[in-house]
Amino acid sequence: MAKRIGVLLAGCGHRDGSEIHEATLTLLAIEQCGHEPVCIAPDGPQRLVMNHLTGEVRSEQRDIRIESARIARGKVRDAAKTTVADIDALIIPGGQGAALNLSTFLADGVNCEVEKDVKRLILEVVRAKKPLGAICIAPTTVAKALEGSGITATLTVGHDNKVAGQIEQMGARYESCAPINCVVDRENKIITTPAYMSAKNIAEVWQGIEKLVHAVVEMS
Repeated sequence: MAKRIGVLLAGCGHRDGSEIHEATLTLLAIEQCGHEPVCIAPDGPQRLVMNHLTGEVRSEQRDIRIESARIARGKVRDAAKTTVADIDALIIPGGQGAALNLSTFLADGVNCEVEKDVKRLILEVVRAKKPLGAICIAPTTVAKALEGSGITATLTVGHDNKVAGQIEQMGARYESCAPINCVVDRENKIITTPAYMSAKNIAEVWQGIEKLVHAVVEMS
């Protein structure tokens, strides 16, 4: 029976939204396993808008869910209207939007806040013992969402010592990992992979994401 795997998006583009390679490879891996990806995003303005050609901040406003629809080909559920009952697992691709729009980690570090419906959905999934995958910088948002919940997750973003320390300050355990692999926390059913936090190319990203998706499917 096909599973419904939620893919939580944060906009479109690695500088201010979801990393397009990571999001697309996640969707591909889910479908190759014979399951259905369900794209989800919160409504609301992005924290910033970047020119992906120059890296400059632009003085315009874009909506997270509308931008996420670029990746999802127009079909994106509102995070506020999505519950754990709607999905069998949840995966969060990376890109700076995962730590700008889903949380404020890139601006506020360990003192960040997680968008309310993102936090609720993460907690619902983990407490229901449904699998949760997080890619690239997204494990920082997971760590903050779980802070104070009594759930101690094992997470990775690769070999970044600074972010590793911040993840541990937020109450999670940290494990180093190459981008072609993933870290599997079987007790909490949480799977993480570094992707572009340390990957040299899209081929390395694919290897890690494919392993993550297979682990998510196996546990769902």
